[in-house]
Amino acid sequence: MNARILLFSGIAALAAIAAVLFVAARPEAPLPASLAEAGLSRSKAPAAPQAAATPAPKPVDTGFVIKRILPISGPIKYGDWHWDEEGVPAGPIVLTVDLDARVLSVFRAGYEIGATAVLLGTEDHPTPLGVFPITQKEKVHFSSIYTGAPMPYMQRLTNDGITLHGSQVELGYASHGCIGMPEKFAARLFATTHIGDKVYVTRGKQVGVGDSLVGG
Repeated sequence: MNARILLFSGIAALAAIAAVLFVAARPEAPLPASLAEAGLSRSKAPAAPQAAATPAPKPVDTGFVIKRILPISGPIKYGDWHWDEEGVPAGPIVLTVDLDARVLSVFRAGYEIGATAVLLGTEDHPTPLGVFPITQKEKVHFSSIYTGAPMPYMQRLTNDGITLHGSQVELGYASHGCIGMPEKFAARLFATTHIGDKVYVTRGKQVGVGDSLVGG
């Protein structure tokens, strides 16, 4: 009898120990602190990539946008010139010279106020292409390079002698690279420009209303 009791007691003790070991060995899933955390723990979508910021467009200076071209019919002949600034507002001055058309144009605030045929350089002494600020102005000037040749209303573009100046354009002579124009036109241009105003010398560049004088 005592032996059976001891046997049952030993079996019960072993069963209790096995139950404790089974519970201790079973892993328990951590409980979320809230329902929101429970949802996130189930599925967490990757964050959508942010689109790159689009750079703001550069502001356009309307003072350099062409608003008017003088209504000139036909090509401008040597000695011919046009000037009309009536009603044109104040604004920046830009000069353009097209070596192919042999025409100089004057723009103020984007309005063409003057245009004339010009004398240009030869193949040996070409008029250079580029953008040139006016660096010197002299109403009465004589060339120190070409034997004292008169250059009235001179406006210097380069240090090696390229200038704007009045000339006997109607004779059709070529220059040594300078941009010569009728003297009366040169006088008006001289009174209009300032030191630092820019002259754009191009070859065959086509521009029209709405285009920028200084772009491209």
